Amino acid sequence: MNGYPELAIRELVGNMLIHQDLTIRGGGPLVEVFDDRVEFSNPGASLIQVPRLVNDPPQSRNPRLAKLARRLHICEEAGSGWDKIIRSCELMQLPATEIQESRGDAPSMRVRLMQRRPYRDLTVDERLQACYWHACLQYANGNALTNASLRERFGLPTSSSSQISRLIADAISDRLIRPVDADAANKKMRYIPAWVGE
Repeated sequence: MNGYPELAIRELVGNMLIHQDLTIRGGGPLVEVFDDRVEFSNPGASLIQVPRLVNDPPQSRNPRLAKLARRLHICEEAGSGWDKIIRSCELMQLPATEIQESRGDAPSMRVRLMQRRPYRDLTVDERLQACYWHACLQYANGNALTNASLRERFGLPTSSSSQISRLIADAISDRLIRPVDADAANKKMRYIPAWVGE
């Protein structure tokens, strides 16, 4: 699957197999390849709130299966899978990984990897989600989102600073991120996920 990070695909397949809900009948893990995306779906809702997948401690629905997968080097059981997925997509400047969850009678989870598109072609929601996940990843690594780090994530030049500042302002307005220090000078502003400290 050219155009997609191999590491993200490996982690998503591992997650899909290990975290499926084996009590749900009539479905199983599924990978679908389309012209512009790859979709990974499996029965069972996430055990962790989706917005906290990068930062919360891992939970395993099938610990024995997870242990076997670790022995086969499919996963590490270290809770770093989502960090790797998000980071590898950022390195290839792909749109943010889309995560959909259904919690009805037959709960399921679907994750989409989208093909690379220029920043100008991303939807407002895709930009906001990329901003949020970048903040989560930076926070998990002991850093904070900055205008420069977000520009780098999108592959944009310094001349796009004002465009990224508007995106950051929108993400703050949507309560996705917040400033670390509201009194800092604009050029030195750093941002973290809005839920930090709640």
